[in-house]
Amino acid sequence: MIRQPIISVLGHVDHGKTSLLDHIRGSAVASREAGGITQHIGATEVPIDTVKAICGKDFDKWGIKIPGLLFIDTPGHKAFTNLRSRGGSLSDLAVLIVDINEGLQPQTLESINILKNYKTPFVMALNKIDRINGFKSVPKASFKTVISEQNENVKSMLDQKIWNFQAKMYEQGFDCEVYDKITDYTKKIAMVPISAITGMGVPDLLLLIAGLSQKFLKEKLEIDENDPGKGTILEVKEEKGLGTTVDVIIYDGVMRKKDNIVFGGKDGIYSTSIRALLKPKSLDEIRDPRKKFESIESQFAAAGIKISAPELERALAGSPVYVTKDVEQTKKELSKEIKSIKIENNSSGVIIKTDTLGSLEAIVMELRELGINIRRADIGDVTKQDIIEAKSVKMEDSISAVVFAFNSKVFPDAREIATKEEIKLFESEIIYKLIEDYEDWKKQQLEAEKKKKFEGVTRPGKIEIMPHHVFRVAKPAIVGVKVLRGRIKNGVSLIKDDSRNIGVVKTLKDKNDFLKEALQGKEVACAIEGPTVGRQIKEGEILYVNIPLPDYKKLKYEIYNELTEDEKEILDEFITIKRKEDSLWGI
Repeated sequence: MIRQPIISVLGHVDHGKTSLLDHIRGSAVASREAGGITQHIGATEVPIDTVKAICGKDFDKWGIKIPGLLFIDTPGHKAFTNLRSRGGSLSDLAVLIVDINEGLQPQTLESINILKNYKTPFVMALNKIDRINGFKSVPKASFKTVISEQNENVKSMLDQKIWNFQAKMYEQGFDCEVYDKITDYTKKIAMVPISAITGMGVPDLLLLIAGLSQKFLKEKLEIDENDPGKGTILEVKEEKGLGTTVDVIIYDGVMRKKDNIVFGGKDGIYSTSIRALLKPKSLDEIRDPRKKFESIESQFAAAGIKISAPELERALAGSPVYVTKDVEQTKKELSKEIKSIKIENNSSGVIIKTDTLGSLEAIVMELRELGINIRRADIGDVTKQDIIEAKSVKMEDSISAVVFAFNSKVFPDAREIATKEEIKLFESEIIYKLIEDYEDWKKQQLEAEKKKKFEGVTRPGKIEIMPHHVFRVAKPAIVGVKVLRGRIKNGVSLIKDDSRNIGVVKTLKDKNDFLKEALQGKEVACAIEGPTVGRQIKEGEILYVNIPLPDYKKLKYEIYNELTEDEKEILDEFITIKRKEDSLWGI
């Protein structure tokens, strides 16, 4: 048996995720005679006859045999991360929907990162083409028909917006092209310009999704409808009259009333027996289905379904849920699977707390990709113990002494201790924002630590007295200098390449601004107390910053790796100069 592919819709808020599904559902109502539509909890099933009715005559070109498409109806990256199985996504294909007029927004980038990490194939829906100035609307038409109705100015604007997306996606590591220009879909990401409100381009998008699923996913979609059901918990919900229920996407086999199921919870692995399998009536509003659920005896993959059973208040979103006859053995297998996602060790690293297993897995994958060490990764709110554990990390690695809270509360006593002990908390509902904030903070901390290491230490510098830039010959001598390597600052003494002391830098001035220091490449006016131009120093001469012995030893033996390559070279030149007089200097 070939099951319908599971299609997730991802993208930034207000870019049209729900509008797209609403349009498909609305189209299906109008084409009931062609197949109708079924809207299960958390998902919308679109039979292949309905897809055919929407797509029209182009449908037959693909030779499509799949029974339909299952769209996940809680669009967004959170639902997508919960739709997981053994380190990957259950989503067979994703639709990344973006507003063609706004570009890549925070949640778009979040979605791209997650798709990349889960290695999920996807297509892009470039939505809201109807908002391009002067665009002529042709409702429900194919993109080819729509574009033929536009004037040259509109076509040019559309092309420019598409090119902008291609460039931005290339920066993200993807080669994209408008779908009708692609000859090899394994090498390029297809882009479909659409209007979710009017339906323009939606036939092309549906045809592309169905066609790609048929061509590339056929083996993955083969199931035995009599096998024990396997699914993933999308959400845990309290329903009036039912108690706690779980919305589940079944991706393999069949689930029946009274089946024994095993699932993961925040603090263990649990089992229960299915009391009822529920779904709303066809085309019912799933977000408010008061008394509209109907009970079914069984459901095979792929489908979205609501399960009512005891013990479900313990369930964890993102956890697998398996039908089994051997409860204890399945519990062991599931425990092993979940433990492979959670992390607990005594090494130095960050602490992660999330609300669901899916988001935990996604963050762990992202951090490992970036080479960030993890000490502990778990489900739940941030507690006092988490902060204390981060404090213990701080003693040996201050950069890793942080706590990530993704969609997790931070208890008041935990926040109080974090403030007192200066443990940084990173809180966000967007994974990439969480990590981006950490990376920015980390950079600032490393710069601050580096600055602290160099406090009071004279750093290497090499300057040239610029020809024709003598402003005063003495008391103090004021000359134009160019910093060839390293840096100079007020108060440092200068020497020649024969080790003779020249004088002390009193001030540095760039046009009308006085400077504390000047870095490599800078040309400034330098007041030097001590020498007279024409006697001790001359135009075109090279001078070096004179580094005191204690500072040299610290630079050479303690913080040498913190120096720039240029500073290291000057330090080698400097020691050569000093050892002309004293062969043991600096040892």
